[in-house]
Amino acid sequence: MRAITVTTPGGPETLAWTEVPDPRPGPGQVLVDVAATAVNRADILQRRGLYPPPPGASEILGLECSGTVAELGEGVRDWAVGDRVCALLSGGGYAQRVVVPATQLLPVPDGLDLHTAAALPEAACTVWSNLVMIGGMGAGQLVLIHGGGGGIGTHAIQVAVALGATVVTTAGSAGKLAACRELGAAVTVNYRDEDFVAAVAATGRGADLILDNMGAAYLGRNVEALAPDGQLCVIGMQGGRLGELDLGTLLAKRGRVFATGLRGRPETGRSSKAEIVAAVTAQLWPMVADGRVRPVVHAELPITEVADAHPMLDSPDTVGKVVLRVS
Repeated sequence: MRAITVTTPGGPETLAWTEVPDPRPGPGQVLVDVAATAVNRADILQRRGLYPPPPGASEILGLECSGTVAELGEGVRDWAVGDRVCALLSGGGYAQRVVVPATQLLPVPDGLDLHTAAALPEAACTVWSNLVMIGGMGAGQLVLIHGGGGGIGTHAIQVAVALGATVVTTAGSAGKLAACRELGAAVTVNYRDEDFVAAVAATGRGADLILDNMGAAYLGRNVEALAPDGQLCVIGMQGGRLGELDLGTLLAKRGRVFATGLRGRPETGRSSKAEIVAAVTAQLWPMVADGRVRPVVHAELPITEVADAHPMLDSPDTVGKVVLRVS
């Protein structure tokens, strides 16, 4: 089969569409013929040599995909050859075929085409596990979502609105801010020249829940923006990994700070990918099927144009996900 490989850590020009060995499913695994995958920031970091895959994971880029089941490993009972699926991966999505633990497969939601479904697993599992399973997001809350124009942000806004929360979101261009409003954000903040702490305060309350992709750069101001008993969820470190935390402010607000990743979680058991995928399938997928939540896709390119796709994640014009069509 063919897959995208990294010839040497560096820029997009180091990505090559080459022949690699065919994967085979082991016990509890499923082989998927990949229709499409999607670009995530982790792919860019791995391409640069800054984010190695977890032990035992494929070194091929790609944390999600869609496609059809081609072969079942020993012991797999809940899926059949030919099923239309999407999948949460630890790696391997930038390829014609990928092996997936059966517990990390999701059915393609009703009404969604196979290529578009590739834009869902990573964002859906990140948002649901953090904002809902840990953060307890629900009706009446004020939720601050940073990076509202990205793949995670566009998904998080819709889930928050569907669950009855009010959304304040940040983004870096007029186009992204307009898209966030169309998705249901009540307040939008251009982080280049506006203060999100002041924007939250102007609502007359603090943020009950904050989804943050910046890390250190926003740590202090995020805590300042929290409501009493508020929670700050850190899912990225685009603004650095070492920050100073004012415990006095946090203590006065009875606040909580938690940070989680998705890729390195165990396959099964407590806090596992299997647990998250099951919850997403049961609780979030009906929202996708009835249109309350939809994948936002900025562009769909052939996988052979991956070198053009990666820079799109940093473009002020890109709203939502970039999908790579494999077949």
